[in-house]
Amino acid sequence: MNTETVRILLVEDERHLAEGLLYNLSAEGYEAVLARDGQEALELFGQGPWNLVVLDLMLPLVDGFEVAQEIRTKEPRVPILMLTARAADEDRIKGLECGADDYLTKPFHLQELLLRIRGMLRRSSWYRTVPSEGDRYRFGEGCWVDFRERTARGPRGETSLTEKELLVLKCLVERQSETVSREYMLREIWGYAPGVETRTLDNFIRRLRTHLEKDPSQPEHIVSVRGMGYRFDP
Repeated sequence: MNTETVRILLVEDERHLAEGLLYNLSAEGYEAVLARDGQEALELFGQGPWNLVVLDLMLPLVDGFEVAQEIRTKEPRVPILMLTARAADEDRIKGLECGADDYLTKPFHLQELLLRIRGMLRRSSWYRTVPSEGDRYRFGEGCWVDFRERTARGPRGETSLTEKELLVLKCLVERQSETVSREYMLREIWGYAPGVETRTLDNFIRRLRTHLEKDPSQPEHIVSVRGMGYRFDP
Protein backbone atom coordinates (compact mmCIF):
# COMPACT_ATOMS: atom_id res chain seq x y z
CA MET A 1 0.00 0.00 0.00
CA ASN A 2 1.36 3.41 -0.95
CA THR A 3 1.64 5.52 2.19
CA GLU A 4 0.62 8.60 0.16
CA THR A 5 -2.91 7.20 0.00
CA VAL A 6 -3.15 5.96 3.60
CA ARG A 7 -5.54 7.88 5.87
CA ILE A 8 -5.20 7.35 9.62
CA LEU A 9 -7.74 8.58 12.15
CA LEU A 10 -5.88 9.34 15.40
CA VAL A 11 -8.14 9.56 18.45
CA GLU A 12 -6.17 10.99 21.39
CA ASP A 13 -7.04 13.66 23.98
CA GLU A 14 -3.54 14.20 25.45
CA ARG A 15 -2.48 17.30 23.54
CA HIS A 16 1.31 16.89 23.58
CA LEU A 17 1.15 13.19 22.72
CA ALA A 18 -1.38 13.85 19.95
CA GLU A 19 0.77 16.58 18.41
CA GLY A 20 3.86 14.36 18.51
CA LEU A 21 2.02 11.44 16.90
CA LEU A 22 0.54 13.64 14.19
CA TYR A 23 4.01 14.95 13.38
CA ASN A 24 5.57 11.50 13.19
CA LEU A 25 2.73 9.94 11.21
CA SER A 26 2.93 12.78 8.72
CA ALA A 27 6.71 12.31 8.53
CA GLU A 28 6.06 8.67 7.59
CA GLY A 29 3.94 9.85 4.67
CA TYR A 30 0.51 9.12 6.13
CA GLU A 31 -2.44 11.49 6.06
CA ALA A 32 -3.28 11.66 9.77
CA VAL A 33 -6.35 13.45 11.17
CA LEU A 34 -6.85 14.07 14.89
CA ALA A 35 -10.01 13.61 16.95
CA ARG A 36 -9.71 14.88 20.55
CA ASP A 37 -12.76 13.10 22.00
CA GLY A 38 -15.00 10.13 21.23
CA GLN A 39 -17.82 12.15 19.75
CA GLU A 40 -15.51 13.92 17.31
CA ALA A 41 -13.98 10.55 16.42
CA LEU A 42 -17.35 9.15 15.38
CA GLU A 43 -18.17 12.28 13.39
CA LEU A 44 -14.83 12.18 11.57
CA PHE A 45 -15.10 8.44 10.96
CA GLY A 46 -18.32 9.14 9.05
CA GLN A 47 -16.24 11.30 6.70
CA GLY A 48 -14.08 8.31 5.66
CA PRO A 49 -12.85 6.13 4.15
CA TRP A 50 -10.02 5.41 6.59
CA ASN A 51 -7.24 2.85 6.30
CA LEU A 52 -6.54 2.62 10.04
CA VAL A 53 -7.81 3.97 13.37
CA VAL A 54 -5.41 4.58 16.30
CA LEU A 55 -7.72 4.83 19.29
CA ASP A 56 -7.19 5.84 22.91
CA LEU A 57 -9.57 4.31 25.47
CA MET A 58 -9.85 7.07 28.09
CA LEU A 59 -11.63 9.78 26.10
CA PRO A 60 -14.04 12.64 26.91
CA LEU A 61 -17.73 12.36 25.92
CA VAL A 62 -17.60 8.81 24.47
CA ASP A 63 -15.00 6.29 25.66
CA GLY A 64 -12.83 4.25 23.33
CA PHE A 65 -14.72 1.01 23.91
CA GLU A 66 -17.94 2.56 22.63
CA VAL A 67 -16.13 4.25 19.74
CA ALA A 68 -14.68 0.89 18.67
CA GLN A 69 -18.10 -0.78 18.84
CA GLU A 70 -19.69 1.99 16.76
CA ILE A 71 -16.91 1.77 14.18
CA ARG A 72 -17.32 -1.98 13.94
CA THR A 73 -21.08 -1.57 13.44
CA LYS A 74 -20.48 0.82 10.56
CA GLU A 75 -17.35 -0.74 9.04
CA PRO A 76 -16.12 -4.18 10.16
CA ARG A 77 -13.08 -4.03 7.91
CA VAL A 78 -11.00 -1.04 9.03
CA PRO A 79 -8.11 -2.04 11.35
CA ILE A 80 -8.22 -0.57 14.88
CA LEU A 81 -5.11 -0.19 17.04
CA MET A 82 -5.94 0.68 20.66
CA LEU A 83 -3.35 2.89 22.32
CA THR A 84 -3.95 3.28 26.04
CA ALA A 85 -2.57 3.46 29.57
CA ARG A 86 -5.09 0.81 30.68
CA ALA A 87 -2.94 -2.33 30.76
CA ALA A 88 -5.11 -4.66 32.84
CA ASP A 89 -6.06 -7.97 31.22
CA GLU A 90 -9.77 -7.22 31.53
CA ASP A 91 -9.33 -3.93 29.64
CA ARG A 92 -7.30 -5.66 26.92
CA ILE A 93 -9.90 -8.41 26.55
CA LYS A 94 -12.77 -5.92 26.48
CA GLY A 95 -10.94 -3.84 23.87
CA LEU A 96 -10.47 -6.84 21.61
CA GLU A 97 -14.08 -7.90 22.14
CA CYS A 98 -15.21 -4.41 21.13
CA GLY A 99 -13.43 -4.85 17.82
CA ALA A 100 -9.79 -3.83 18.26
CA ASP A 101 -7.24 -5.66 16.10
CA ASP A 102 -4.24 -4.87 18.29
CA TYR A 103 -3.51 -3.22 21.63
CA LEU A 104 -0.45 -1.14 22.62
CA THR A 105 -0.06 0.21 26.15
CA LYS A 106 1.40 3.54 27.25
CA PRO A 107 4.18 4.40 27.72
CA PHE A 108 5.35 3.00 24.39
CA HIS A 109 8.29 3.36 22.03
CA LEU A 110 7.45 5.41 18.95
CA GLN A 111 9.29 2.96 16.70
CA GLU A 112 7.18 0.06 18.00
CA LEU A 113 4.00 1.98 17.25
CA LEU A 114 5.16 2.78 13.71
CA LEU A 115 6.13 -0.86 13.16
CA ARG A 116 2.71 -2.04 14.36
CA ILE A 117 1.01 0.40 12.00
CA ARG A 118 3.16 -0.65 9.02
CA GLY A 119 2.46 -4.30 9.79
CA MET A 120 -1.29 -3.80 10.05
CA LEU A 121 -1.38 -1.95 6.74
CA ARG A 122 0.95 -4.40 4.98
CA ARG A 123 -1.21 -7.38 5.98
CA SER A 124 -4.43 -5.79 4.72
CA SER A 125 -4.40 -7.85 1.48
CA TRP A 126 -2.61 -11.01 2.72
CA TYR A 127 -5.76 -12.90 3.68
CA ARG A 128 -7.21 -12.61 0.15
CA THR A 129 -4.78 -15.13 -1.35
CA VAL A 130 -6.22 -18.34 0.14
CA PRO A 131 -7.04 -20.82 -2.69
CA SER A 132 -10.72 -21.67 -2.65
CA GLU A 133 -13.57 -22.84 -4.82
CA GLY A 134 -14.78 -19.58 -6.31
CA ASP A 135 -14.49 -16.81 -3.75
CA ARG A 136 -15.42 -18.99 -0.78
CA TYR A 137 -13.53 -21.57 1.21
CA ARG A 138 -16.03 -24.21 2.37
CA PHE A 139 -15.72 -26.59 5.32
CA GLY A 140 -17.80 -28.53 7.82
CA GLU A 141 -21.58 -28.70 7.44
CA GLY A 142 -22.50 -25.69 5.34
CA CYS A 143 -19.78 -23.42 6.76
CA TRP A 144 -17.72 -21.09 4.58
CA VAL A 145 -15.51 -18.02 4.67
CA ASP A 146 -15.31 -15.47 1.86
CA PHE A 147 -11.87 -13.86 2.10
CA ARG A 148 -12.71 -11.30 -0.57
CA GLU A 149 -15.95 -10.07 0.98
CA ARG A 150 -14.72 -10.61 4.57
CA THR A 151 -17.77 -12.62 5.56
CA ALA A 152 -18.29 -16.10 6.98
CA ARG A 153 -21.15 -18.47 7.65
CA GLY A 154 -21.31 -20.78 10.65
CA PRO A 155 -24.02 -22.61 12.62
CA ARG A 156 -25.49 -19.29 13.83
CA GLY A 157 -25.67 -17.67 10.41
CA GLU A 158 -23.65 -15.21 8.37
CA THR A 159 -21.37 -12.62 9.94
CA SER A 160 -18.78 -10.01 8.94
CA LEU A 161 -15.19 -10.61 10.03
CA THR A 162 -12.49 -8.11 10.91
CA GLU A 163 -9.17 -8.14 9.09
CA LYS A 164 -7.35 -9.74 12.02
CA GLU A 165 -10.01 -12.47 12.32
CA LEU A 166 -9.51 -13.21 8.62
CA LEU A 167 -5.74 -13.23 9.01
CA VAL A 168 -5.92 -15.73 11.89
CA LEU A 169 -8.31 -17.92 9.90
CA LYS A 170 -6.14 -17.73 6.77
CA CYS A 171 -3.05 -18.71 8.72
CA LEU A 172 -4.84 -21.83 9.98
CA VAL A 173 -6.63 -22.72 6.72
CA GLU A 174 -3.41 -22.58 4.68
CA ARG A 175 -1.92 -25.19 7.01
CA GLN A 176 -5.08 -27.19 7.64
CA SER A 177 -4.63 -30.38 9.67
CA GLU A 178 -1.20 -29.14 10.79
CA THR A 179 -0.40 -27.57 14.15
CA VAL A 180 0.43 -23.88 13.77
CA SER A 181 2.51 -22.55 16.66
CA ARG A 182 1.46 -19.56 18.70
CA GLU A 183 4.86 -17.95 18.10
CA TYR A 184 4.47 -18.25 14.32
CA MET A 185 0.98 -16.72 14.31
CA LEU A 186 1.94 -13.86 16.64
CA ARG A 187 4.93 -13.06 14.45
CA GLU A 188 3.17 -13.33 11.09
CA ILE A 189 -0.12 -11.66 12.03
CA TRP A 190 0.86 -9.10 14.68
CA GLY A 191 4.61 -8.78 14.15
CA TYR A 192 5.37 -9.69 17.77
CA ALA A 193 8.92 -10.67 18.68
CA PRO A 194 9.61 -14.23 19.93
CA GLY A 195 8.91 -14.71 23.63
CA VAL A 196 6.23 -12.00 23.92
CA GLU A 197 3.56 -13.01 26.45
CA THR A 198 0.12 -12.01 25.24
CA ARG A 199 -3.43 -13.39 25.19
CA THR A 200 -4.31 -11.49 22.02
CA LEU A 201 -4.29 -14.59 19.82
CA ASP A 202 -6.41 -16.59 22.27
CA ASN A 203 -9.08 -13.88 22.25
CA PHE A 204 -9.26 -13.96 18.45
CA ILE A 205 -9.49 -17.75 18.46
CA ARG A 206 -12.37 -17.49 20.93
CA ARG A 207 -14.17 -15.00 18.67
CA LEU A 208 -13.73 -17.22 15.59
CA ARG A 209 -15.06 -20.23 17.47
CA THR A 210 -18.14 -18.22 18.41
CA HIS A 211 -18.74 -17.56 14.71
CA LEU A 212 -17.85 -20.97 13.26
CA GLU A 213 -18.33 -23.75 15.82
CA LYS A 214 -21.56 -25.53 16.79
CA ASP A 215 -20.32 -25.58 20.37
CA PRO A 216 -17.48 -23.07 20.92
CA SER A 217 -16.52 -24.84 24.16
CA GLN A 218 -16.01 -28.11 22.24
CA PRO A 219 -14.53 -26.95 18.93
CA GLU A 220 -14.42 -29.31 15.94
CA HIS A 221 -12.63 -27.07 13.42
CA ILE A 222 -10.36 -24.65 15.36
CA VAL A 223 -8.68 -27.05 17.75
CA SER A 224 -6.20 -26.25 20.53
CA VAL A 225 -2.98 -28.29 20.64
CA ARG A 226 -1.81 -28.08 24.23
CA GLY A 227 1.52 -26.33 24.71
CA MET A 228 1.98 -25.76 20.96
CA GLY A 229 -0.71 -23.79 19.18
CA TYR A 230 -3.81 -24.41 17.08
CA ARG A 231 -4.95 -26.69 14.25
CA PHE A 232 -7.70 -26.23 11.66
CA ASP A 233 -9.66 -29.40 10.84
CA PRO A 234 -12.04 -28.78 7.91
